[in-house]
Amino acid sequence: MTTASRIRVTGLVQGVGFRPYVWRLAHETGVSGWVKNDGAGVEIAAEGAAEQVEALLARLAREAPPLARVDRVEAKAMEPAGFTGFVIAESGDGPVKTAIGHDTAICADCLAEMLDPDGRRWRHAFITCTHCGPRYTVTRALPYDRPQTSLAPFPLCADCEREYRDPADRRFHAETTCCPVCGPHLALVDAQGGNIDGDPVAEALRLLRAGAVVAIKGLGGFHLACDARNGEAVARLRERKAREEKPFAVMFANVVSVAPCAEVEQGRALLECAERPIVLLPKRDGCDAALPGIAPGVGWLGAVLPYTPLQYLLFHEAAGRPAGTDWLDTPQQLALVMTSANPGGEPLVIGNDEALARLAGIADALLMHDRDILIRCDDSVVRATASGPQFIRRARAYTPRPIKLAKSGPPTLALGGWYKNTICVTRGDEAFVSQHIGDLDNAATAGFLEETVAHLLGILEVEPAVVAHDLHPDFYSSRFAARFAAQRGLPVRAVQHHHAHIAAVLAEHRCCQPVIGVALDGIGLGSHGGAWGGELLLVDGARYERLGHLTELPLPGGDRAAREPWRMAAAALHRLGRGDEIRLRFGDQPAALGLRQMLDRSVNCPPTSSAGRWFDAAAGLLDVKFVMAFEGQAAMMLEGMAAACGPQAPIKQAWRIGADGRLDLLPLAAAISDARNTAVAAAQFHATLIAALAQWVIAAANRAKLTTVALGGGCFLNAILARGLRERLEAEGLAVLEARRLPPNDGGLSLGQAWIALHSMEK
Repeated sequence: MTTASRIRVTGLVQGVGFRPYVWRLAHETGVSGWVKNDGAGVEIAAEGAAEQVEALLARLAREAPPLARVDRVEAKAMEPAGFTGFVIAESGDGPVKTAIGHDTAICADCLAEMLDPDGRRWRHAFITCTHCGPRYTVTRALPYDRPQTSLAPFPLCADCEREYRDPADRRFHAETTCCPVCGPHLALVDAQGGNIDGDPVAEALRLLRAGAVVAIKGLGGFHLACDARNGEAVARLRERKAREEKPFAVMFANVVSVAPCAEVEQGRALLECAERPIVLLPKRDGCDAALPGIAPGVGWLGAVLPYTPLQYLLFHEAAGRPAGTDWLDTPQQLALVMTSANPGGEPLVIGNDEALARLAGIADALLMHDRDILIRCDDSVVRATASGPQFIRRARAYTPRPIKLAKSGPPTLALGGWYKNTICVTRGDEAFVSQHIGDLDNAATAGFLEETVAHLLGILEVEPAVVAHDLHPDFYSSRFAARFAAQRGLPVRAVQHHHAHIAAVLAEHRCCQPVIGVALDGIGLGSHGGAWGGELLLVDGARYERLGHLTELPLPGGDRAAREPWRMAAAALHRLGRGDEIRLRFGDQPAALGLRQMLDRSVNCPPTSSAGRWFDAAAGLLDVKFVMAFEGQAAMMLEGMAAACGPQAPIKQAWRIGADGRLDLLPLAAAISDARNTAVAAAQFHATLIAALAQWVIAAANRAKLTTVALGGGCFLNAILARGLRERLEAEGLAVLEARRLPPNDGGLSLGQAWIALHSMEK
């Protein structure tokens, strides 16, 4: 007896070879009917004997393609239509409810095909199939079909068309299918846009080996590349990009090439995964000599393996163009700086003409192509930890994968904060957090924020019911939120910064119960106008209570103190009654005398409870760094010194917890202020801070009769702090929640804001 079902599959099921997979499954099970994409995912009409249709249903999710994610399979009986055979039908219309595909690294099959001298895609820089390549960054809108992508201007040649139509081929309905005949094509140009003769890959490598800076077009934007083993080339890139000391990421051919410079054991799986993030790895002795000027003064190397065909071709050229992939199992000498091409902290460069204009004076040549990048997307940055990967920056290959929420709610738009901005759009029980947008301190990045809002709302077909933003009214994201909501008559929710940090962790863990929240970061506006940053909170949905905070330090000179750790060290000395030492210790700083007077008179010295500023104070007291070249540098250097020294015992009686919930770290500042061994003191600072925080949190959890603690804020990017505090709290029987699917820093704020807005709407 013939039965029929209309089947709906939702999740990440477009652009991942799902329709060809269903086609093959239908032929294997003997089912007739059709499969097509539409706005909600994949729809299937299946007709056949009952056992045949049941077999197809049973296998749908279990054997899905590697890049697919099946969230739900729903089947409804229908009247048989008398189908003969099974076909892939044209995509349908309707409201978009499906997930958006993410970019992935070239797969093993495509890599082998590209390196086959007898194949028609030998050294083709755009090779891709249903299992790999660009998705999000080349897609204008859903459903995901070739006319909706930046491959639309490249009609398929006869051979590619045959592959595209052949159900047995891995390019069956692969929308990014292409070859050397149908394009796209590479070009190498000089800084003025003039063509450079010769093979583009070979000539680009020649320039790199000669010390040039070459801009290379990637998946989500251009990179600036140079020879990472050439100290002069690295210094030249730093000077041109005005990036004095901030570490560069380095691309290696394979893991065995990374191993002499960094410890790869814990991070190997991340290095080789299809997402190909930049992975922070502990440096080995000799790393700084092998890669001069790459990551000065810090204990970590940001390493990444090739993920685009073009990147592999550069290493293939350096290896002498061997056939096959065996050469990738051996160490390769070539190592390339691969840093985002975003001059002046502005958004990533994506267009060819834009690159020529904005990278003038930085790049000596540009290796580009004629396939447009539609969505800017930086490389993701992660660190491997014993408890799983931790994001430092979530962008390419992870965006815009949805984060499942504990419950559905009205669609929400959250605009994030000022630093490391992201936005978040919720749809039902899913939260879509954008790629890293950046610091909103220039007009171009502010424009990128607006561009991202329009794109994400458009591609998801969402009309927000509520808008959320940071409590600080002067952030561009807050002003934009107010303007956006007013134009549409929507309610607006201003969310306290540290409440949002904890809420982001709760959202990704789908935790709706009250928790103790520990928010440690730089500075965020408090409920009553103060500069918070070391907070002990009780969080219950849209409500929070401040249970305590770190003892405040003055910020001599206001925001300038956040960039000059010696000022925070001076503030700590002044609080200890040792103001006379400021001129003696920091007399080579031009403002030292005036700073003492400023502190004495409490002029331009706003107080802050910021944990980040306590790290700066320690770095200043230990002469680690007086003036920072980039945000967080002093803390990173302090952490690196502590890690190199190894574990130390906490300093006894180096903190006090007041009846008002304040955790006083001034005794710790006093204890390390005269240390003779800086590395040991750095390790002792970490150990003592961990012990103090643990005692503080455990006492609060006991008083509140709560057993779950959430850790949020940028200070938890410090691996020593995060691991040490988690271990102590878990040893006391507390459940510890940490940021895993988003960074703990301000890159996760938008999710927390959305989560709180949803809870407030519920109330």
